Amino acid sequence: QVQLVESGGGLVQAGDSLRLSCAASGRTISRYAMGWFRQAPGKERDFVAAISWSGPTTNYADSVKGRFTISADIAKNTVYLQINSLKPEDTAVYYCAARAGIRIYYSASQYDLWGQGTQVTVSS
Repeated sequence: QVQLVESGGGLVQAGDSLRLSCAASGRTISRYAMGWFRQAPGKERDFVAAISWSGPTTNYADSVKGRFTISADIAKNTVYLQINSLKPEDTAVYYCAARAGIRIYYSASQYDLWGQGTQVTVSS
């Protein structure tokens, strides 16, 4: 199965941009539906964005539409999350997830493979 490692998080100011990476190893990501989730302290793990290879298609949580972009480089076996116009409420640990399938999956419970997460902290 695939192993996932996130990177690219950090401490930034409101309005800045970040690109998070999710490097996969073990199997090609083209066999998996991929998603990004985030979890703020004391809150549940929320859906952010997902990509499937049927199309391919992407989808986003309403709260991030227009600011977040999910993409993938199959040759590098890596999924990215570009985050623009960061806000303090974007502060969270961001997780990459994968599962077998060809459609978009929105719930954390639908994914069975997870990375360790990368912290994003946005100061106002």
